[in-house]
Amino acid sequence: MTAGRAWEGNVRARLYERVRERGYDSLTAFADAHPAVPLYVLADTLGKDDVAAVQVFSGLLGEAEQRHRVTRLVRDVLARELAEDFPNGWPAVVDDSNRFDLALALARWSSYAPETHEERVRKAGDALLVHPPPPGWRPLGPDDEFLRTLLPDEET
Repeated sequence: MTAGRAWEGNVRARLYERVRERGYDSLTAFADAHPAVPLYVLADTLGKDDVAAVQVFSGLLGEAEQRHRVTRLVRDVLARELAEDFPNGWPAVVDDSNRFDLALALARWSSYAPETHEERVRKAGDALLVHPPPPGWRPLGPDDEFLRTLLPDEET
């Protein structure tokens, strides 16, 4: 992605134009159709030279807030981050060779957490490390049973 072009013009209009060109009526529908795909890959799919991952996330967050589904988005981002670093699922053993990768994935996830969910994300990340999922676990999206247990919906 070319850094300068992503911020030119009407970013929101460009995002929704690209999503509609691909047959979706929302960024959420587009993201749901591409589960466990990192945000930067979604951005590249919408416009390699003029769409940034943070713009995709911002649009997804806006839609999630309108629909009262922010927790679902937070789980979705975790699934995407884990899929990127652990395509074969959760490691059987957390050792020096993968501990850093886990910490990095959780830190990236935390960086996307809306202020309203920062504490829940911190606690969920800690819980994952203290009580890890079974080896090979790979969430394919925000509705994964283990993720829903870790971060249940609380919006009304």
